[in-house]
Amino acid sequence: MDIRLSPSLLAWLRSFDAAARHGSFTKAAAELCITQGAVSQQVKQLEEWLRRPLFLRTPRALVPTPEGKWLAVVLRESFDAIESTLAQMRQPAEATTATLSCSPSFAMSWLTPRLGDFFRQYPRTGLRVFGEFHTLDRTRMVRDGIEAAVRFDLGLYPDLNATVFLDEWLIPVASPDFLARHPTLHTPEDLRSDWLLHDSSAWEGAETYEEWQHWFTQMGATPPPWAGGQQFNLSQLALGAALAGQGIAMGRAALVLQDVKAGRLVPLLGRSVLSRAAYSFVTSSHPSPAMQQVRDWLEEEAKRFCTEREMLLPAVQAP
Repeated sequence: MDIRLSPSLLAWLRSFDAAARHGSFTKAAAELCITQGAVSQQVKQLEEWLRRPLFLRTPRALVPTPEGKWLAVVLRESFDAIESTLAQMRQPAEATTATLSCSPSFAMSWLTPRLGDFFRQYPRTGLRVFGEFHTLDRTRMVRDGIEAAVRFDLGLYPDLNATVFLDEWLIPVASPDFLARHPTLHTPEDLRSDWLLHDSSAWEGAETYEEWQHWFTQMGATPPPWAGGQQFNLSQLALGAALAGQGIAMGRAALVLQDVKAGRLVPLLGRSVLSRAAYSFVTSSHPSPAMQQVRDWLEEEAKRFCTEREMLLPAVQAP
């Protein structure tokens, strides 16, 4: 049988691939920037052309039939190969500038102060950093031309290559001025809810009080009622409030170490806690030589940072 991939057939396959990955016509439509009805109709046309169903349509989700699962796997492998090839071809061979998407607080507090060392080590390589923390998947990275990213999260990237290069320690921090005004902070039970400063979106999908809740749990203590503490959408903003003497922030070591070293912030209660999240280097395909240099440099800087962290902050201990 002579089957040619006509424009119509390619459109049907693209809609089916998105629907199969998301298990939803609505989510597929959002990804493809078309209507839900258009996605549903294109999948229906593909089924009619094949003369067999590809989905069982239930009230809650689309469930692929065995033939649908088979086609979904073949399509994803084919599209991945095409996307990977296009991503590598898109950048001219002579280009040596790497563009890195990075979690904003990490970019400001940890990465940017170290870039001078990177440029001295790799004087022929340019590096552009832009701060953002949206969820990544292969389709978005290819569509937006993102070659690599650094994210602080749980590292769940089923269709991307994600490598943890730095774990994170959590410890409450406050300014010397705040501690002078509240000299009786000796145990977790001494922490009042209205003193606590929260990063309400520690990572995409995290609970509002994720880091403080995790810290109290690891300390074997009961947290105070959450109502009353200030909330921010970036850890850097909560730390700024702590530096201004407004309360106690949950410090991430990567973001507070220099302030602790300079005496602007003081770690409380003598023990760090290992965060559930970590910093991952995320790519959708084989990184360019310039981005490989960035990855290698990040790994080396992380090792040096861990050595300094162990010297300046209370160690992580078992609960």
